[in-house]
Amino acid sequence: MSSWNDEERSVEIVPLLEARDSEQPESGPMNAPIMKREELVAALQKERDAGRTIAMANGCFDLLHVGHVRYLQEAAETADLLVVAVNDDESVRKLKGAGRPLATAAERAELISVVRGVAYVTIFSEDTVAPLLRRLKPDVHCKGTDYTEQSVPEASVVRSYGGRVAIVGDPKDHSTTEILSRLRRD
Repeated sequence: MSSWNDEERSVEIVPLLEARDSEQPESGPMNAPIMKREELVAALQKERDAGRTIAMANGCFDLLHVGHVRYLQEAAETADLLVVAVNDDESVRKLKGAGRPLATAAERAELISVVRGVAYVTIFSEDTVAPLLRRLKPDVHCKGTDYTEQSVPEASVVRSYGGRVAIVGDPKDHSTTEILSRLRRD
């Protein structure tokens, strides 16, 4: 294990576990568990019974970049534990268009599972994360800085069960789409 420092951030470099070719990847020793919805519901009930608060973040995470990491790490600070919901392949195609996703949902979920601060990962297939929010009822629903509390599409769902919305992460200076555009130009 090594580390890197600059004036603003300190980063610990941890080797990733070898990727697996399964539909629902298994969790490695350092990974957050990747769970199906009903397994996650049961796990979160145990966490709530132990008095822990739950935050949830979601996204495509098609090409993991520093903006994603900062978003997830700040989301993790809003509650005792963080659940990350990853869009399945079909929903990414609908949102991002032809040629996407670059990696399968299982691969993207496994990458998210090694980000420090992530406690649980799940994959969702709906067009929006609203049905998952209704089922899991996290205390905090975290969205990136490309949103405001008023523009979060699921805000009314979150408030309907007593949750709150938090806008987290650094300014939206990073995007997979922009990275892909730069790579195609070069």
